[in-house]
Amino acid sequence: MSQEKLSEFVAAQAGEFDVPGVAVGVLIDGQEFHASHGVTHVGNPLPVDDKTLFHLGSVTKTFTSTALMRLVAEGKVELDAPVRRYVPELRLADERSAAAITVLNLLNHTAGLDWNLIDTDEGTGSLSEFVAKMSELPLIGPPGARPSYSQAGYNLAGRIIEKVTGLPFEKAVASLVLEPAGLANTFFDIDEIMIRRFAVGHNRDEDGALRPARPWRANPSGALANNPGGGIASSVSDLLSWARFHLGAGDGVLPAQALHSMKEPTVALRASTLGDAFGICWFLREVDGVGTVGHGGSGNGQFADLLLVPERNFAVVSLANAGPEGYPFNQSVVRWALEHYLGVVDEDPEPVPFEATRAREVAGRYEIDAMNLDIAVDGARLTLAAEIKPEIREASEADMPPGYAPAEMGFLPGDGDEYIVTEGGLKGQRGFFTRDADGSVTGVDLAGRLFTRTPATT
Repeated sequence: MSQEKLSEFVAAQAGEFDVPGVAVGVLIDGQEFHASHGVTHVGNPLPVDDKTLFHLGSVTKTFTSTALMRLVAEGKVELDAPVRRYVPELRLADERSAAAITVLNLLNHTAGLDWNLIDTDEGTGSLSEFVAKMSELPLIGPPGARPSYSQAGYNLAGRIIEKVTGLPFEKAVASLVLEPAGLANTFFDIDEIMIRRFAVGHNRDEDGALRPARPWRANPSGALANNPGGGIASSVSDLLSWARFHLGAGDGVLPAQALHSMKEPTVALRASTLGDAFGICWFLREVDGVGTVGHGGSGNGQFADLLLVPERNFAVVSLANAGPEGYPFNQSVVRWALEHYLGVVDEDPEPVPFEATRAREVAGRYEIDAMNLDIAVDGARLTLAAEIKPEIREASEADMPPGYAPAEMGFLPGDGDEYIVTEGGLKGQRGFFTRDADGSVTGVDLAGRLFTRTPATT
């Protein structure tokens, strides 16, 4: 596959999805291909290149987990140890949960913690302040009962790193991972990012026009508190180096076995777009008979995707600076790269025909601490809409996009509780409905998170 073919495809997709700036990288058998297109900012444009910094959002979790695994390899942390061994001040809404949560529960999202909504704006936004307020965070279940993707869990993991190393989280990760892995263009510090070429996120006005996203890196509860789960910025070039590291033998940073263990299943996922299982941080998914290891991320008008295929010594990185179109752009790039470089075809399953009775059974509002999902029967179709809660948008200084307009979804063959979104910005997202002992629908999983049905809609 030639560099020219990759560049042509990337440019065409950026135009189709109307994304101002994108950067893509492919690593196969040690050879790198890069394709960048467009500009960093619609108002003050500079060409995007392979060194342009993008906000990676949750791809940051791969750095946090690797840093913590280095501490495990050095005998300073145990995966099965209770978090309170390292953060004794931890308090949660349920004392039994606070005492039982282990380090591994944080890394594979089985801690039973809700998404993230803790306000630390009155202080410095530090991880210590975040942890001090975790008793306010809703719990979705006991530790180990089920996976549910949680930013708060990774923020707590970051506090473990601080406590064990005696360093601020950002300096600890730089010392444990970034510097030894040779990542010289990967940063948490805004001051470091702003003196380099960086991509500005973009969201759409109600009339569809793109506008720069403000602030550059939006966080619901302080930049420092959210750095472990979503604060890093990097470039396609550095992310391919990061992929080389994880496809390799640890390069003296981690023992090869420890690195390999991160890509082994720790808990199964059901009907999830994220994959078939969580490893240690990584999403594990079989595509066309081939095992893949990946993680995605989103920020304020920016989207990132990193996918590895270890058995083929392959990786693809895709970065985009517009929301919500950056997500489908990245998905299209990853799928194209898998097919054209490896012959691996990733296709969405087909839903069954619409059934009004089943649709009415699941219709209603579902929520996590920061978002609402509205599932409705619209004529002869079932739709899903997602929004950041209006009260959170109003209280935030961030210029947040409203969310995703109603888009058609359908049930998948099987027990009738699994679904797929078939259009819009969430196209291809899969999940399932949960039921109580009486068979009533009580929740829905989307993007690995459990949204609870509100009482008014049960």
